[in-house]
Amino acid sequence: MQSHTRYVALIVLFSIVYHTYASVTHYSIPEEMKEGSVVANLATDLSLDVKTLNQRKMRLDIIANKKYVDVNKETGELYIVEKIDREHCPTKMSASCYLKLEVILENPLRIFNIELEILDINDNAPQFRRDAIHLDISEATPIGERFSLSNAVDPDIGTNSVKTYDLSESEHFNIEVQTGRDGSKFADLILTKTLDREQKAVHNLILTAVDGGRPARSGTASVIVHVLDTNDNAPTFDKVSYNIEIMENSPIGSLVVHLNATDLDEGSNSDITYSYSLYTSEKTQETFNLNPITGEITVKGVLNYEDFKIYDMEVIATDKGANSLSGQCTIKIIVEDMNDNHPEISIKSFQSPVNENIELDTVIAVVSVSDKDSGDNGVVDLHIPDNMPFKLRESSDNYYELVVSEPLDREKVPEYDVTFTVTDRGSPPLSDNETMTLELLDVNDNVPQFPQSFYTIRVMENNAPGALLSSLTAFDPDLHENQYLVYFILEKEVANTSMSMLFSINPENGNLYALKTFDYEIEKEFLFHIEARDSGSPPLSSNVTVHIIIVDQNDNAPVIVSPWRAHGSVVEEKIPRSTDKGSLVAKVIALDTDSVHNSRITYQFLQVTDATLFSLDQYNGEIRTMRMFSYRDPRHQRLVVIAKDNGEPALSATVTIKLSTVETAVKAYSDLTEVPLEYDIFSDLNLYLVIGLGSVSFLLLITILVTIVLKCQTPKPSKAAPPCRNSLLSERNSTIADSTLVSNDAYWYSLFLAETRKGKMVVRQPVPKGSRYIVSSIPRGTGLTDTSDSAASTLQVRV
Repeated sequence: MQSHTRYVALIVLFSIVYHTYASVTHYSIPEEMKEGSVVANLATDLSLDVKTLNQRKMRLDIIANKKYVDVNKETGELYIVEKIDREHCPTKMSASCYLKLEVILENPLRIFNIELEILDINDNAPQFRRDAIHLDISEATPIGERFSLSNAVDPDIGTNSVKTYDLSESEHFNIEVQTGRDGSKFADLILTKTLDREQKAVHNLILTAVDGGRPARSGTASVIVHVLDTNDNAPTFDKVSYNIEIMENSPIGSLVVHLNATDLDEGSNSDITYSYSLYTSEKTQETFNLNPITGEITVKGVLNYEDFKIYDMEVIATDKGANSLSGQCTIKIIVEDMNDNHPEISIKSFQSPVNENIELDTVIAVVSVSDKDSGDNGVVDLHIPDNMPFKLRESSDNYYELVVSEPLDREKVPEYDVTFTVTDRGSPPLSDNETMTLELLDVNDNVPQFPQSFYTIRVMENNAPGALLSSLTAFDPDLHENQYLVYFILEKEVANTSMSMLFSINPENGNLYALKTFDYEIEKEFLFHIEARDSGSPPLSSNVTVHIIIVDQNDNAPVIVSPWRAHGSVVEEKIPRSTDKGSLVAKVIALDTDSVHNSRITYQFLQVTDATLFSLDQYNGEIRTMRMFSYRDPRHQRLVVIAKDNGEPALSATVTIKLSTVETAVKAYSDLTEVPLEYDIFSDLNLYLVIGLGSVSFLLLITILVTIVLKCQTPKPSKAAPPCRNSLLSERNSTIADSTLVSNDAYWYSLFLAETRKGKMVVRQPVPKGSRYIVSSIPRGTGLTDTSDSAASTLQVRV
């Protein structure tokens, strides 16, 4: 308030002086005075009576829009009604601010001009038009370059206005304060150090404007310097070199690596494109695809470890600046092997066919194996099936020999399919195989073989000459000429007769034929050998024993030998009329030279006078009385007996017996005594003696026959074969036949003569006890005498 009073006093003094010349009362007051503050006492300064101010209606006329001051009519004081802001001076014409006032009094009317100057005080701080000042400065701007900054504005004037500027600390910038023609202050921003956008893209500075008031006031603005990029940085990769491993056979499109190059620049200067350099081979570019935008390298072609193991490439990253810069990196792509290649087998040599008698350890084949893979994937093992007579022997690295390990036999296995299987040691393992057929050539190492070692062939007698008896076929497992067989009959003579005269064999197929008709009653069997010989070199052969048995046919009719009668004649017998019931009347004996079955004879009555008088035993041919004769029975009885064999069809012979009954036994006996005494019926003692002698002779005969058969079956290569049983029998029968006195009668021709001993011919035909024979019944001229004994069972005939 004291300062204000001082200001007013000075102003009043000035006003008095000025009033003296201009009649204007001048007052100066500082702005922002409080409401009610007294500016001056107008009554005193204008020499007015305070008491008359109301009467004279003192009023204050302000030439302004607002009423800032007023006059107190009681005291005459001019006081502040509203604070006055010089910066908003309503009558501001220049830097100074004046309020024009008129004090009007009436009675008498007087007008006083008052000029109120508003003096500035430092009540405003400098202000920038914008809080932030943005500057774009290229990083290539040279040092010392100036950049104008917006100046600060301070409403105050004089020393209270902007006096200077300050800049926050910066190593790249400084300011220089300039004074304009109007005295205003402004600052230039000066580059003191080269900018590097990549190190610092934005510089934030604080610009402070300070006025000259006391105390000084200031205002700030942010200066944001954006460092503009220049293409001064080349793109750089994350790594200078890359080593990448990739599995072979990776799918097309598989990502190999994602390259990343960075450019510290910005905008188009940092936009990067990727490309292969000229040092990258075409093969590599065909195998891998490089995305020029993203830098991704993907699989484009087939990766095969066996073709290319390593791919080298150089990739360039280029920015899009006006003067483009580029960076590069090297990439080594290593293809890892996988077990994708099957092992391979190569047959270098193979010997086929080979002889079946090839020596052991002979090399049959040479085989090489390989695998394009590496490591365990390329390690291979070769093997063949275990059940073969071969083995593998490694001769050198990955070379193997197939050698014979066991004897070969073409007849057992004519050929071998040898399968070579090669397997690698990869996971999973892969394998391959190759099959070769080894053919064996035949060697004549097998003798012909007959299915049987002994053949028994039954031949029906009366066969047709040239008839096929059997096919004696041998088998030779060899091939070709070693298999072609020729059949022979091994020559031997039986009873001065060669076997080749009796039998013939087809040399090509072994068919055995009979060359003559055989008669069972003459020849019953033959024993000889047949040889089968192959055509190999040297030839091999084997033989087989053939036993020909002549089978009997029923081709001989029974021959009735007792009672004997001349051809076509009737046998007459006399019996006592007083013969008792069951007495033997006669015995019919028939012989059949056929075999046992066909020679089994049965007897039947073909015709009988009185069927109630006689009976006939069908097996032994005995005719007995069934009852005693009566006076009514005829004296002569006619009996026709048929002897029938057991053949098919059956053959037979008949005999007619004419029985005459006599009255007395003496007469009947006298009729029968025509036979000499030595032909009586056998006695019981003689019967047993003859039976014993016959049994011993029969056993001796059997022993001799068995011995002959065994000798015939035993082969003696160095000596001539002994006579066969059939030969002996044929010779024996021939001898017997020669020593037999055969009559013209056919009955005696058919006698079965079994043995000749000491000039006696023994006919082994059972004769019932009590049988009688009439001497006259033996044909004359035979030279035979009947020595039959009624008590014996064997009829002996002396030659």
